[in-house]
Amino acid sequence: MDAMTILSTKGLTKSYGGIKANTDIDFALPRGKTMALIGPNGAGKSTFVGMLCGRIPATSGDVFFEGENINALPAHQRISLGIAYTFQITSVFAGLSLHENVALAARRRLGADVAAVDAKVADVLARVGLAERTDQNAGDLSYGHQRLLEIAMGLAQDPRLFILDEPTQGLADSEVADFITLINTLAGETTILLIEHNMDVVMQTATHITVLNAGEVLAAGTPDEIRANTAVQAAYLGTSDA
Repeated sequence: MDAMTILSTKGLTKSYGGIKANTDIDFALPRGKTMALIGPNGAGKSTFVGMLCGRIPATSGDVFFEGENINALPAHQRISLGIAYTFQITSVFAGLSLHENVALAARRRLGADVAAVDAKVADVLARVGLAERTDQNAGDLSYGHQRLLEIAMGLAQDPRLFILDEPTQGLADSEVADFITLINTLAGETTILLIEHNMDVVMQTATHITVLNAGEVLAAGTPDEIRANTAVQAAYLGTSDA
């Protein structure tokens, strides 16, 4: 694997009863960059990301992280390697405070060092704009704020790769603007894979874009190249949900 690539796939395929959700996907994620994965509903984005994270077993093909084949590793072991991710559906602990939610994530890397954990919690909650809510129960947050809390939980692990699945869903316009700023401040700190329908977010954050359609890679390139690609325009950018 190229030293400039942190994660890649070769021929990655997922079939359900003979129906292919993803077909022979070759994919490369540049280290330290923000890549967006886009495509119409039903394009196979969530299935593909599930195979990257280890939540969905591949039917065939390979996933490589830092040059090593991780096909056999379950999701929790991939997290230990430095892969963090958020889901389309929030997965916070509703009965715990924001501080406790983020502390649980931080302890994966920092262990029982209370001072270090508390400092990390304060830092990431401030970065996502939730510092003043640290003692509030996560279940009392709006859906959009729960999305931000999930991002804080991911950041608390200091991931080498951070996969964000529809992170701006449910956010107000001002929160989307703050999210764009946050992602751009993370440039170089970590590698980000952003699965996102909001094309303003994509175009303002991503240096590279991969487009899936009908479970296959339709195109890959810079934002300008994707914007000018007629096949992408026909399949996705011209649709109402873009």
